Amino acid sequence: MISDPAQYMAIALFVSFVVLIFTGVPVAWLMGGLAVLFTGISVFSDNYLDTFFGVDWGYSSIIVARIYAVMNNWVLVALPMFVFMGIMMDKSGIAEDLMTDLTKLFGRVRGGLAITIVIIGVLLAASTGIIGAAVVLLAILGIPLMLKQNYDAALACGVVCATGTLGILIPPSIMLVLMADQIRVSVGDLFMGAMFPGLILGGLYGVFILVYAWLRPSVAPAPPDVEEITPRLVFNVIKSTLPPAGLIVAVLGSIFFGIATPTEASGVGALGAMLLAVARRRLSFAGLQEVLRNTMKTTSYIFALFVGATAFSLVLRGFGGDALIEDSLLALPFGPNGIVVVVLLITFMLGFVLDWIEITLIVLPLLAPVLIGLDVNLVWFAILFAVCLQTSFITPPVGFALFYMKGVAPKGIDTVTIYRGIIPFMIIQLIGVGLVFAFPKIATWLPTVAYG
Repeated sequence: MISDPAQYMAIALFVSFVVLIFTGVPVAWLMGGLAVLFTGISVFSDNYLDTFFGVDWGYSSIIVARIYAVMNNWVLVALPMFVFMGIMMDKSGIAEDLMTDLTKLFGRVRGGLAITIVIIGVLLAASTGIIGAAVVLLAILGIPLMLKQNYDAALACGVVCATGTLGILIPPSIMLVLMADQIRVSVGDLFMGAMFPGLILGGLYGVFILVYAWLRPSVAPAPPDVEEITPRLVFNVIKSTLPPAGLIVAVLGSIFFGIATPTEASGVGALGAMLLAVARRRLSFAGLQEVLRNTMKTTSYIFALFVGATAFSLVLRGFGGDALIEDSLLALPFGPNGIVVVVLLITFMLGFVLDWIEITLIVLPLLAPVLIGLDVNLVWFAILFAVCLQTSFITPPVGFALFYMKGVAPKGIDTVTIYRGIIPFMIIQLIGVGLVFAFPKIATWLPTVAYG
């Protein structure tokens, strides 16, 4: 129920953003531009139409202090460090060795190549967290091999797209860092809370592949001739797995055991990834420059979105958008859990048209006060929100994992094939959301054990 005429401006502001996002204008500039435009409309209405909306240039100037607070946030120092770590791990070539050895180990099983993709994807997720790099790398390494062994193209694309998105959930995740900042909870709590949901999703992917390959052998056949499993092959697999596993233990272990803060651990991860690349002789001065340049681009993109989203959210609040959302949610004839389900449903729908960063920076701060008032466990909700947001990478039309896949897919794989492949994995991700919702301890047990 709209009680303030200014709230119509809040609705118009949000609808304008959703509509204009399809124009291709960079999202950061779109959010900031709409904030300026609607402030101008409000000032014009106040001065010439005798309609008071409550947002003027004096109010909007608060954005300067808000942006300073964002840029002065020590927690966000971890962002460029984790980005650097991920890009440097991609540069080190570890994934190629893992693909070679794990393919020999699991290749004899129906669906074995797809299982290999899932295992490598989980390791990449816990050591890189960069979705674009993970999807592209897994596609380049895995799709040709699977097609060569007569795998169904849709299954191959679906496995790569879904597994590549695990990096946004399995810590160290830049999404969890952003979410912790927005709802004022510990990054360590979210990292711990996301461990089991992320691993469960990876396990569900693996179970689906094995069952699907068993029911329909033609979609993921076992190769006619495979290398025998020997002690040397097992040793090579262990040797390929140890570097990323060691880095994961160094980063997450230092956080979980209280040795380092997430910000400090991000520095450990960045240094460790660089040392691995040096040890493998995969890092030159030109390569280091490329990694630094890509880190700068990714970090600049995220912080530009911070600026735009901060301006957008400030003006939205000025028009009473936060009160409108709170009143609308509290007016629903459901209890706290029912309201959480509605929020997750809205989040899932927004994932079809918005990226996870926009949803996190705009929606999450508006919801946090409502959830606190309902006494909802914020760690549990944040993990639910994160698992739900993961679907935004594989839902058309703006699923970025789909774009990455299409950009490197071999000839003959069209967009329809990619879309068809991700449908079962989208369902699996929603099952993952349902599991965390039905059994909150999946997300809350580990943080509770660690921190009480």
